[in-house]
Amino acid sequence: MASMTKDTGSTRAMTKVAHLYYRRGLVQTEIAEELGLSQAGVSRLLTAASEQGIARTVVVPPSGFHNDLEQAVEETFCLREVHIVETGASRGDDIVPALARALVPVLQLAPIDGRTIGLTSWSRALQAAVDALPDLPRANAGRIVELLGDVGRPSLQHRAALTTERFARATGGDPVFLRAPGVVSTPEMRAALLEGDPHSRRALRAMDDLDLALVGIGEVRASEPLTPGENFFTDAQFAIARAQGAVGEIGLRFLDAAGEPAAAELGDLVLGMELSQLRRAKRRIAVAGGRRKHAAVLAAVRGGWIDVLVTDEATARHLVACGRAGVDTPAPRS
Repeated sequence: MASMTKDTGSTRAMTKVAHLYYRRGLVQTEIAEELGLSQAGVSRLLTAASEQGIARTVVVPPSGFHNDLEQAVEETFCLREVHIVETGASRGDDIVPALARALVPVLQLAPIDGRTIGLTSWSRALQAAVDALPDLPRANAGRIVELLGDVGRPSLQHRAALTTERFARATGGDPVFLRAPGVVSTPEMRAALLEGDPHSRRALRAMDDLDLALVGIGEVRASEPLTPGENFFTDAQFAIARAQGAVGEIGLRFLDAAGEPAAAELGDLVLGMELSQLRRAKRRIAVAGGRRKHAAVLAAVRGGWIDVLVTDEATARHLVACGRAGVDTPAPRS
């Protein structure tokens, strides 16, 4: 399985570099800067692409790669990178494994040495990607910071902590855990928890200096396996957010259809990364897809909250259509 993931990642990297070089006319130094690679690495990928027939006079992507569509999304929303996975599913839960597999080579190519990396460790797609990520023997990441406190029942909290620990081990980083409730009942409770917990304060401060943020994009509702009210927003709170125009969330920070922050008072109940901290991160990678998340992903890219997106083909086509038409789409009904 690790070998297959590595081969897929190498092919995707070769195709991406060849597309930028031959189709978009970027020079090797520009490609290196855009993808966070060394110029020597770009040169090796171009050579390998030529040897394997991916690049000739024109780029010939292998079946299942969508370079033109990726470029269309990138240009429409000024994104650094878009990686599209082809699936036949229409519901977000069904495509989580495919999204996770597509994310693995993105993580393998991301610059991580000495970096502070934020991880949304309760995201199912990120958990699956970390499970599939082989150890990077020469990696020397800095801190691996959990971006949200505990949500869901204790078994889910334990799973999130294991994901953070596994990612830190794979990348050679130092895990920084956020062992506090992800959502509390009042702002006063949040302040009291932080006053008595120096470890949580350390984690929240570390989010000021993120080099790389790995996030999911969610709907404005609880989705399996999370249950409303378990260190999580209640159904009534989600309804308040929707009434105030929220169509999606990143780290339980709500966004409206234009990508602007929404339902700010609910954010005062969250122990986790703030949108201002996400904005300051040097690279912001999101993984999300499926029909139910179309409005949420559109809000995230419209607001400029992410600059690298891993998604499915249908979501990518939806983004391009809405971006070019300048139209909004309603969030899917329950």
